[in-house]
Amino acid sequence: WESPLSPLFLTLSPVATAAFTMLSTTVLRTAVRRIASTGSSHTKRTASSSTASRIAFKQSEQESVNYIPLMAAATMGCFGLLQQTLSSEEDATISKNAQCFWGSDNKAKEVEDKFATYWPRNIMILFGPPGAGKGTHGPKIEDLLGIPQLSTGDMLRAAVAAKSEVGLKAAAVMKAGGLVSDDIVIGIIRDRIREPDCKFGFILDGFPRTLVQAKELDKMLSEEGACVTKVVELQVPDEVLEERICGRWIHKKSGRSYHVKFAPPKSMKLDGAGNPIPESMKDDETGEALMQRPDDTASALMKRLKGYHNETVPILEHYKPSGVVAGVNANQGMDGVWGEVLGSLKRGGK
Repeated sequence: WESPLSPLFLTLSPVATAAFTMLSTTVLRTAVRRIASTGSSHTKRTASSSTASRIAFKQSEQESVNYIPLMAAATMGCFGLLQQTLSSEEDATISKNAQCFWGSDNKAKEVEDKFATYWPRNIMILFGPPGAGKGTHGPKIEDLLGIPQLSTGDMLRAAVAAKSEVGLKAAAVMKAGGLVSDDIVIGIIRDRIREPDCKFGFILDGFPRTLVQAKELDKMLSEEGACVTKVVELQVPDEVLEERICGRWIHKKSGRSYHVKFAPPKSMKLDGAGNPIPESMKDDETGEALMQRPDDTASALMKRLKGYHNETVPILEHYKPSGVVAGVNANQGMDGVWGEVLGSLKRGGK
């Protein structure tokens, strides 16, 4: 005799098959024995009378019927065990297959290489006047997209320290007191973006500063079939920037930043006109004197903002026909600014 459930056993592990078989056999054997013993006892007690035998048989039959729910419940329990076992094994198989794919360094490397080779790189330019929040939101974009934020100053210093060919040229110019030419800066950027961490893209901060530099950047990227894919400008009114910048004080050793209005040091005292007394501006942690940067003054800021607007507007106009320019209102709370930044990074984001 072959159980109709036999085909199902083929899908089970040996342990699950044994457990299912043992449980179902035990339940059925117990029920059959109980029915048989009940019928036998009735029959023995009434063997002298055929009529009584018939009555005993009827009673035995009725008791057999009474055991059917027990057998059904036991069988359903076995089916439940079977279903749970199959489900568990199926989940384990799926999990194992997933681990085989995603847990494989080779597979992950293949996917990365495919994206790096065939998908266009995400090349961004982040614009914003002094105090707009580039230093705050740039690293967050970097973490989100997994691409490095490249500062012109940092790249220049790294190239000089590495004594690369273009770095040596830059060092010679700076030693002579001259300004590093656009050709040298472009060369430094070209070397930097060839490094492995830039294979999916990068964010340029502080470059290009002029329309000429923007066109040179486009020319360099076109040599590898790439182009600028997104230009994000953090926009803040000049009068707001003056309040942000001119109220800023820093602790030189640690870089901790304070603001007379938004984050004053505990030691700050004001004069009769409501301005902070310089001698009272001390670091909360060390008690050392704070300082203001030479260009964090109203006159220096106005000069910097004038240069920023004169240089940046032509660059934005240069990229607008490509549909990659997005403006972000940075004159609001941090969460609001970041929400707009996220929106600008999406395809078609403006």
